[in-house]
Amino acid sequence: MTSTAVASPVTTPAACARANALAERLEQGAAALAAFAATLTDAQWQTRVPGDGRKVGVVVHHVASVYPIEIQLAQSLAAGDAITGVVWQNVHDMNAGHAKDHDAVTKAEALEALRENSAAAAASIRLLTEAQLDAASTNSLYGDAPLTCQHMLEDHAVRHSFHHLAKLKAALA
Repeated sequence: MTSTAVASPVTTPAACARANALAERLEQGAAALAAFAATLTDAQWQTRVPGDGRKVGVVVHHVASVYPIEIQLAQSLAAGDAITGVVWQNVHDMNAGHAKDHDAVTKAEALEALRENSAAAAASIRLLTEAQLDAASTNSLYGDAPLTCQHMLEDHAVRHSFHHLAKLKAALA
């Protein structure tokens, strides 16, 4: 006699209202940045941001390109792992390399990267549980202060579009 095994349903973390709210804020910022960028002329796209030196278009692409890194760092904290060996000079060097490598980025390329990477970032955030958002570990970006996953998300991936959108608007005003 053979028995028929019943497959157990796939379980996922219960929907976390806080994680969903964070994801929605990230999506709002990315949408606002994309809407603004879509209206820019070619001359505006090539304008250098005062005090920054990067072109407006490079900054839009920069925001899109760092979502995966920002999410990875937050996920490390969510897992209880410390962020080590990452300091602000690494961030500045990465940004300078990105600016050099993407100096000729087109609006279409930047907007597509922004759309894809912000959607993936929001989806990753939505998978986080309350406990993961509250998980804290030392963070070398902040002098080894113990910080939560939620703090990392809010100070980086969620805030990033809003931060640069304000700077780009001021640069083009």
